[in-house]
Amino acid sequence: MTANELAGELEVSTRTVLRDIEALSTAGVPVYADRGRHGGFSLLPGFRTELTGLNHDEALALLTAGAARGEQVFGLGTALASAMRKVVDALPEAHRAGLGAAATRFLVEPETDLLSRRLITEGVSSAVMGEVRHAVLAGRKLRFHYVAPDREPRWHTVDPIGLVTVRERTYLLATASGNDRTYRVSRMSIAEALPESAERPAQVDLDRIWAERTARFLSEHRLAVRVRVDLTRREDLLKNVRAVRAEEPDAQGWVRLDVAFEDLRHAVWAIWQLDAAAEVLAPEELRAALRDRAATLMARYEGSGRASRPPTQPSSSSDSSSQRVSRSATDASSSPSSSPSTPRPT
Repeated sequence: MTANELAGELEVSTRTVLRDIEALSTAGVPVYADRGRHGGFSLLPGFRTELTGLNHDEALALLTAGAARGEQVFGLGTALASAMRKVVDALPEAHRAGLGAAATRFLVEPETDLLSRRLITEGVSSAVMGEVRHAVLAGRKLRFHYVAPDREPRWHTVDPIGLVTVRERTYLLATASGNDRTYRVSRMSIAEALPESAERPAQVDLDRIWAERTARFLSEHRLAVRVRVDLTRREDLLKNVRAVRAEEPDAQGWVRLDVAFEDLRHAVWAIWQLDAAAEVLAPEELRAALRDRAATLMARYEGSGRASRPPTQPSSSSDSSSQRVSRSATDASSSPSSSPSTPRPT
């Protein structure tokens, strides 16, 4: 192809084509020019680029990670798939053989786990994600319409710093009037990258910023709880708390703990897992929440067996005996001495 043809195909100037051809030749790519009326630039037949520094396991790691991330990579799923194909095409033949079959032997983050629980992912429109990504990379101010829970939807204009994906949720780290702000991208209904440049430092350490904001968020939203737990269930509790502030032994094989949860809902969920092996001592709002949940379940299941049993018509020969069994069962269930002791809901 001539320089003019290449320029038209690539939508650049002829001077750019000539400069790039020279750069390719300097880098060792066998591009050469044929002079004359029917001449132009050609690539040596059979030439292929090779990622000679990439071994089989490294290529397999790229393909597996790429397949696992999919659309989760800030809306770049299509570009990622294309890049993975190019990686395979550029590999030496010895590494390329069988690589695709090997990648099919690995499955990372399927839609459901062993208990058939579906992975909950948040949907973000490609238009919103594209604008947010452009603002972050180009260093532009970002304006978006944000729908936060329990608040009126409103417009925000921020200086974007970076994007973070955690547990299938994507967050925008930004500043607004110099104050730190963190937004969940799935709550943006409209987004627009503005022409104005964002006010932000030239270099950024997202790991550090995310760690600082996470620590600040947890310190502002933690719920302090005092609870006594059966010693055999202590570890079950500790794996779900945010922090342990104090611990002391209690009577009869129990232990008292001062712990912190993310919020009231988190605390109710974690304590409920322990059934009767835990008792919340404080705060009262958590005791009330657990008491209300227990009362709701008691009301739901009380008498449900009798309500769901279809009516029957016993035969005349067994009518009297059935009535006697029914009366005996009723008397037994209403007798305090015959019913097992039930822990009082905490």
